[in-house]
Amino acid sequence: MLQDKDRIFTNIYGRHDWGLQGALKRGQWDGTKDILAKGRDWIVKEMQASGLRGRGGAGFPTGLKWSFMPKQNDGRPHYLVVNADESEPGTCKDREILRHDPHHLVEGCLLAGFAMGAHTAYIYVRGEFMRERERLQAAIDQAYDAGLLGKNACGSGWDMDVFVHHGAGAYICGEETALLESLEGKKGQPRLKPPFPANVGLYGCPTTVNNVESIAVAPTILRRGASWFAGFGRQNNAGTKLFCVSGHVNKPATFEEEMGVSFQELIDKHCGGIRGGWDNLLAVIPGGSSVPMVPGAQIKDALMDFDGLRAVGSSLGTAAVIVMDKSTDPIKAIARLSAFYKHESCGQCTPCREGTGWMWRVMERLVKGQADKSEIDMLLQVTKQVEGHTICALGDAAAWPIQGLMKNFRHVVEERIDAYQAAHKVAAE
Repeated sequence: MLQDKDRIFTNIYGRHDWGLQGALKRGQWDGTKDILAKGRDWIVKEMQASGLRGRGGAGFPTGLKWSFMPKQNDGRPHYLVVNADESEPGTCKDREILRHDPHHLVEGCLLAGFAMGAHTAYIYVRGEFMRERERLQAAIDQAYDAGLLGKNACGSGWDMDVFVHHGAGAYICGEETALLESLEGKKGQPRLKPPFPANVGLYGCPTTVNNVESIAVAPTILRRGASWFAGFGRQNNAGTKLFCVSGHVNKPATFEEEMGVSFQELIDKHCGGIRGGWDNLLAVIPGGSSVPMVPGAQIKDALMDFDGLRAVGSSLGTAAVIVMDKSTDPIKAIARLSAFYKHESCGQCTPCREGTGWMWRVMERLVKGQADKSEIDMLLQVTKQVEGHTICALGDAAAWPIQGLMKNFRHVVEERIDAYQAAHKVAAE
């Protein structure tokens, strides 16, 4: 289990000063100039050695992503874009960084920008995050006033500007290329890849898009060393991670923990156990609403990291753990998510535009049992026709919750249909 001395985010609950003075007391901006003096290649190699994988859901190795940026400048500016469009249902980790520990992110922008040859960083903040954006902007202003950003940032000889851009509340803008389109002032619709953003990104220039948490942990990793960070968790699942647990636990919370602890340990230590005891656990969505649910019996001993959750047929995603006890109607819960994905589809790809609406309408009927059992397999077939056939992963995100429901709770769906048909038969007679 993670000890207090190893926590990166030491003000995640906002108990201390969020501003620059408080950040300095907690060890942020310490020796930043010395880290920059070690050079661009050293920073990228150190990030690769740390084993940090992207904290936004996909889990792509962060150092590797940084290394894709062109080493030589061809005259085009390089950009760093930070994805703070945290709109995945159940996920509430990045907003805590923005509210309570924003200097982690601001310092991370300087170090990451330098490592990629970028003099400009844009932080794209979710439309609903009003206070978070104000707090972040205040932290950036403090950094400018102290000479930590701007011309000759930290006295390093590197110029770095950081801008905050406020989104308009679209979930699709959390997809990196849709985010870039939105930043350019266009409709937030995903782009076809290739070309990838590292070659043709924001304004057609080399760009790297990273999640808030991925950038915010970089300064501490570089300060304390890659081997320190890699010492937590398992091979290929290194480091510490912010988990956010909601739903039927005694104490819902956002907290930092070592990767790879068991689900039971996570809930008992940080959340005071399952509401009504462990026997009352029905299912868990372990990584934000887009990953398949796992039955309670299977997840109890599962290790909370990328490989551990893949082993139980789900994914770590953003580590947003949604706990459902036996009072939950699993069909209704997934139907609610289907409504969300239908609403948030940008409409660019036909399978997603048409399929999300179709899946939602069938799910709404299944909640009541107004369906035929043959429609279950037809619905699954539609999820397969959507999954993997769209420009971005929103189609997959809409398909997976339904696949998880049918894999683990098909008997509940069938019982609901039987009950509805039996009731109508009695009524007819």
